[in-house]
Amino acid sequence: DVQLQASGGGLVQPGGSLRLSCAASGFIFSDYAMTRLRQAPGKEAEWVAFITSGGAGASYPDPVKGRFTVSRDNAKNMVYLQMNSLKPEDTGTYHCVRFGDPVRGQGTLVTVSS
Repeated sequence: DVQLQASGGGLVQPGGSLRLSCAASGFIFSDYAMTRLRQAPGKEAEWVAFITSGGAGASYPDPVKGRFTVSRDNAKNMVYLQMNSLKPEDTGTYHCVRFGDPVRGQGTLVTVSS
């Protein structure tokens, strides 16, 4: 069965950095684009990164553009999200999502607070 396991979350101070990982299994990973969603308490989920199946293309919404960088390693079935200059509004649970034939994995919590 399809599994997407996110990891790497934690507590970080404003201005800090974190690198999130997502391990995929149960499907042909290199066939799918991937997205990262975050869900803040009491708010709807929002996408924060998109990467094409081959990894050559990526896009971001304005709130994270220039601060977040998504990458993938198809040989390892992994997606990474490098988050820099973190702000309190980046707090939330970050999920890995298979694009197109959606499957959302268990997320990892990121808390940005002093």
